[in-house]
Amino acid sequence: MYAIVEIAGLQYKVQKDQRVYVHRLEGNEGDKVKFDRVFLAEQKSTVTVGAPVIEGASVIASILTHVKADKVIIFKKKRRKGYEKKTGHRQPMTQITVTDIQLSPSKKITPPDKSTVDKTPKPEAKKSIKKVVTAKKNADAPLKKAVKKAITSKKPADTATKKPVKKAAATKADSKKA
Repeated sequence: MYAIVEIAGLQYKVQKDQRVYVHRLEGNEGDKVKFDRVFLAEQKSTVTVGAPVIEGASVIASILTHVKADKVIIFKKKRRKGYEKKTGHRQPMTQITVTDIQLSPSKKITPPDKSTVDKTPKPEAKKSIKKVVTAKKNADAPLKKAVKKAITSKKPADTATKKPVKKAAATKADSKKA
């Protein structure tokens, strides 16, 4: 069983008895905290999805310790200016352990029976789409013919005056003989 829950503005996938580091929470060590924003939950291969949250579902956790995360180094430099600045930051974190995931029994989604699902396609929708596509093709046909005719009828005037170009291989052979 797992759940996707929002804790301190971030989403986490949690399971029962799992330890998670989250952003700093209000409360002392040993306190119980309850998170009501559960977006998705899975129990015995039944997945429940909220819109946006599952009503009545919650995740209960207990605070283990308040710690600081690893240090992040911030180094700023502007070259050729003599400017360098080095600072560090340690984000305050809270280690929690998930003690329970509670779902409301009225909101469980069960997969539909295969016998009740109608798999026959609706022919009316397909016909209307085909009509629209053929109407669109027929509307564009005269325009395409006119454009093609205009392109093929235009020929540059200087094509008749151009002389044929000699082949490069023949000219190389002539230059070698001489």
